[in-house]
Amino acid sequence: MSIEIYRDAWGIPHLRAGSARELARAQGRVTARDRAWQLEVERHRAQGTSAAFLGAGALSWDTLVRRARLADTARRCFGALERRDPETADWVRAYVDGVNEELPGTRAPEFARVGLAPGRWEPWTPLGVWLAAHILFAGFPAKLWRDEALRHLGPDAVGLFAADGPGTSGSNGWLVAGTRTTTGHAVLAGDPHRYIEEPGVYQQIRLACPEFDVVGLAVPGVPGIAHFGHTGTVAWSITNAMADYQDLYRERLRRTGAGVEALGPDGGWHRATRHTETAEVAGEVPVEIEVIETGRGPVIAGGPEGLDEAVPEERPVFPGVPVALSLRYPPRVTEDLGFSALLPLLRARRTADVDRAFDLWAEPVNVVQAADTEGGLLHRVAGRVPVRAEANRLRPVPAWESGHDWQGWHDSPRASLTDGIAVMANQRGPAAPLGVEFAPPHRADRITVLLREKEQWSAADMPLIHTDTHLASAQPLLAHLEALDGLSPEAMTTRETILRWDRRMVASSREAAFYAAVRSAVVRRLAAHPAFAALTAPPAYPDVLLPWLGLVPRIAFALEHLLRAEELYGIDRAGVVRAAVEEVAAEPPRGTWGETHRLAPWRALPDDEWQAAALSGDHDCVLCTSAVPGLTDLAARGPAARYVWDLARREDSLWVVPLGASGMPGSPHHRDQLPLWLRGDLVPVGTDWQHLTKED
Repeated sequence: MSIEIYRDAWGIPHLRAGSARELARAQGRVTARDRAWQLEVERHRAQGTSAAFLGAGALSWDTLVRRARLADTARRCFGALERRDPETADWVRAYVDGVNEELPGTRAPEFARVGLAPGRWEPWTPLGVWLAAHILFAGFPAKLWRDEALRHLGPDAVGLFAADGPGTSGSNGWLVAGTRTTTGHAVLAGDPHRYIEEPGVYQQIRLACPEFDVVGLAVPGVPGIAHFGHTGTVAWSITNAMADYQDLYRERLRRTGAGVEALGPDGGWHRATRHTETAEVAGEVPVEIEVIETGRGPVIAGGPEGLDEAVPEERPVFPGVPVALSLRYPPRVTEDLGFSALLPLLRARRTADVDRAFDLWAEPVNVVQAADTEGGLLHRVAGRVPVRAEANRLRPVPAWESGHDWQGWHDSPRASLTDGIAVMANQRGPAAPLGVEFAPPHRADRITVLLREKEQWSAADMPLIHTDTHLASAQPLLAHLEALDGLSPEAMTTRETILRWDRRMVASSREAAFYAAVRSAVVRRLAAHPAFAALTAPPAYPDVLLPWLGLVPRIAFALEHLLRAEELYGIDRAGVVRAAVEEVAAEPPRGTWGETHRLAPWRALPDDEWQAAALSGDHDCVLCTSAVPGLTDLAARGPAARYVWDLARREDSLWVVPLGASGMPGSPHHRDQLPLWLRGDLVPVGTDWQHLTKED
């Protein structure tokens, strides 16, 4: 059979071919056709060459990628894949062949804007794209924050500030067994929370050949359907397990006539590998990057002379800050990204098949839910987490001390359903033994409450849960507001406005806007308190890591803990809340929550035509549209897709993405799903070839 490409009414590609290999080639072709500019950006980001056309703003990322040796790790992982699993390696090559066939003929206008020609993909490039997309997923920079907080505030700070940090990504996911559905078959639903990008980070697609017929959400640049898929007889989905599987080491380095040496746990100095690379920067002179790797891993910050080249020589290194930091991450150690799971997932017929496939999963660590048409159910953790000392999980550890090496891998925890449901929203669940910081339980608790309100659910009911805007994390601040007295008349009016609020972060709500304004004022005032003065200026780590070290975001996402704590470093929290209410009363919000809470997707190039859309939801709502209180109400993170997998009839399944199926500006499918996404509506998953349009 020749490769056939069909489209549905939303421009979603449905691909059909005679073999899995031909289908991978077709997937590469259609992805390059629909997402050429996105593929080029991701390839450069994986290689650390994006500053060459995006400018100096991308240099910090490129430097991290080069120093962490992501491209070299991807090459090694592909080489190991060729040895261990030649069928999958050949399948990946076929995808790359398809990309390379289609990419040179692209009409994407962004290439002309930056004077860039499409580059050539290598067989390892999809692995590099995957690795670059997930290297910060486990949030290893949070260890730098804990290190600073422990040093300046003491051990209680770890618990007080324990919340999902500003750079982590999460998801909602729930599984409803057939005993709780109208059809007698299970339903899977949810929404991955990631940075909203244009084009989107997920690609709706169908892959069909004699071996399998799968619909799902693919990652552009990577073959197959890894995270969310439905084969007709079994479906699966994932949420971020919030596991800790990357370590940072303080390194003592010195230069010798032969190169660089690192002090090891045996007390001896050991040769580190070293070379230099040149990074091109658009409009500026090239930058030379020194790449060093010790026995622990690549050095991602600092070097023998100091913390960072960007630190002026006259500025002393911050007390307690290591001279250098190395990063140890599983794919660098094992030469395995888990790509051997991808073909078995496509071929899966039952939950047992999905289970076996996820035994091969490596990166990132996820909680998996799956169900099949015979009543099989699955709820487990998948991925590779090293066994090591507790100190490794909390903060950077000294490379020159013993006891911080890796001692094998944790077994993958499993869980069962309760009353016919399983809910995961990055809270402490089956992955609790594998992590340190998890998301607050509000989203998971709210989904559970909603699911228990009805005995029988259908696929069509699920958007009611996707779009829920109840904000349970508001309670501590509301309690402080209730206790206030002696306010000015204007502040009393503000207080009463907030206290009559229904706790729903609806875009049209004026009360929600007042609550958000007071919350932001409280965050700013806490961040300005002298008790936190030592944390206001982050250490001289690379810019790409600084979002995890920002005091305002840290306070914003831990606000309920800080307001509930028995004591908070002598801070008069009632006084802070009082001052915040008076501040908002003096200059109240002029409109509704949605007038400031708007969608702000990331894009490699600015787009003057973008009209920011008003959003409902908030960070701790099921409708998780995350802003950073105290900094901005704009939301850069949110549901990067929504899905409902129906095991009774696959064609009754539903999905939507924030923008559209096409990454091509001017395409009718570039942003055609945005109105649906904003309303909480979903698109039917069409599977009848007779109702699709064949593409030449």
